[in-house]
Amino acid sequence: MHFIIKLFPEIIIKSTPVRKRMTRQLRENLRKMLRAIDPAIQVEQDWEKLQIIGPESDEVPLRVADLLARTPGIANFSRVQHFPLGSFDDILQNTLLVWKEKLNGKTFVLRVKRSGKHEFTSGDVERIVGGGLLHQSEAAGVSLKQPDLTVRLEIKQQELFVIEETTKGLGGFPLGSQDTVISLISGGFDSSVSSYLTTKRGLRTHYLFFNLGGRAHEVGVKEVAFYLWSKFGSSHRVRFITVPFDGVVGEILSKVRNSEIGVVLKRMMLRAATQVAEDMGVQALVTGESVAQVSSQTLANLAVIDSVTKTLVLRPLITSDKNDIIDIARAIGTEEFAASMPEYCGVISVKPTTRAREDKVVAEEANFDFSVLEQAVANSRVQNIDEVMEVDANAVDVEIFQSPQPGATILDIRHPDEVEMRPLSIQGVTVEALPFFAVQNKFQHLEQSSSYLLYCEKGVMSRLHAELLLEQGFHNVAVYRPTS
Repeated sequence: MHFIIKLFPEIIIKSTPVRKRMTRQLRENLRKMLRAIDPAIQVEQDWEKLQIIGPESDEVPLRVADLLARTPGIANFSRVQHFPLGSFDDILQNTLLVWKEKLNGKTFVLRVKRSGKHEFTSGDVERIVGGGLLHQSEAAGVSLKQPDLTVRLEIKQQELFVIEETTKGLGGFPLGSQDTVISLISGGFDSSVSSYLTTKRGLRTHYLFFNLGGRAHEVGVKEVAFYLWSKFGSSHRVRFITVPFDGVVGEILSKVRNSEIGVVLKRMMLRAATQVAEDMGVQALVTGESVAQVSSQTLANLAVIDSVTKTLVLRPLITSDKNDIIDIARAIGTEEFAASMPEYCGVISVKPTTRAREDKVVAEEANFDFSVLEQAVANSRVQNIDEVMEVDANAVDVEIFQSPQPGATILDIRHPDEVEMRPLSIQGVTVEALPFFAVQNKFQHLEQSSSYLLYCEKGVMSRLHAELLLEQGFHNVAVYRPTS
C-alpha cells in the first residue's frame, strides 16, 4: 500500500519555517490516527509531499483512503504503485500492470511529472510509453484534449510512481497548526457546520453546550460533537462542556420583557462562555450565527449581544445562505443529525426585537439574579470528547447479548458511512439499518410486538440509546455486543 499526499496550496505558499511546521504537524496528525488502523503504517515526509507506506490487505487501504479524505491540510492524495525506474520498456510494462484493464475501450492521455537528472524529458516518456500503452492494450485511442482517462506517472530520481487514482482532500490547515477555540454548539445545522469549518481551518475546537432542559437533547448534541471530532479532528483530544441553563431560562422568562428575551438569553450564554474560555485559557469563541437568519442575528442585535464580552467571537457563517449551510451539513454528514435533533421552544419571543438598544436591554437585565448564572457556570460538567458517550452510572440496566436472540431483529445504529464500509450480515437473522441519530424519533413507529437488539461497533452508542428507550417505557429493546 502506497499513497502520495499533496499539501493544501495555502500551506505551500507559506514561508519556509511555517511550511515546515505545518507539514510536520500534518505528518504527526496522520501518524497518530493511522496507528489505530495498523501500527505498521509509516508516514514519510519530504519538501513537497507526504508518503504513506504500509502492508497490503483488503480493508486497510480503504480505511486509509477514508481517513485521508477527511483530514484537514490535504489538497489531494493518490494511491500509487511504486517501482524502480528502469528503461522505457520497464516503465511501459509497470504502467500496463496497473492500467491495461482500465484502458479497454477508453481514450486516454499520458501525463508525466519528473524530478531529478535524466537523459530524457517528460515529453519523451509521454510519447514513447504512451505509444506502447496504445499498442499493447485495447484502448480506443489517444485524446489530448478530452480523454476518457488520464494516466499519470511521477518519476523522482530512479523511482517510478504509477498513480492508480487521485482523490480530492479536505483542504484547510492541519489541526493544531492554529490556535484553540470553543464552539457554542446546539446540534442544529449552523453550529455543527461552523464547528466543522473551524476544525478544517486547523483550529482545535472544544464544544460548549447550554442545556435548556432535557437529557435527549444533550445526548443528541453530544452525538453530533463526537461525530465531528471522530471524523475530522481525532488527532487532537478536545473537551465537551455542558452548562445547565434551565435555571437561567427560568429567570429570564420571569424577569425580562418578552420582546427582549432572545437577545438577553444570547448575552447570558456569551457571558457564561467567556468565563469558561477564561478558565480554559482559550481566546476565542465560535457561533453559528448568520446575518438576519433569525431576529436575534440582525447586526444591531449582534452588537448588543457582543458588548458583554471582550473575548473574540468568530462567526464562520456570518454571510452564508441557509441553503448553502444545509449543503455543507449534507456533505459532512451532519444534516440528518440536525433534522432529528429535539427542539426546545421555551424561549421564543412573540414579537422579538430586531433592533435592540443596549440601554433598554441593560435595564431589563437589572431585574435578573446573576447568582443564577454564576451557579450554572459553577455546575458545568467538563468531559473529554472521547468519553461523552460513556454510560451514566445511575442509568437503568440494559440487557446485553453476545449472540443474536431467537426472533429478535438487530438494528444496526451505526452511521450510514460505517454500515456501507463494513456491513453487518448474520445468517438467519434480520438486520435493519436505523442510524443512531434517528433512533429516538423512529423506534416508536416500529412493530412493538417484536424485540430488538441495538448494535454498534463498540457497544457504547447502542447501550446509551437502549437506556433512553427503556427510560421512555420501551421494554422490547436490548443490546447486541458480539465478543469479536
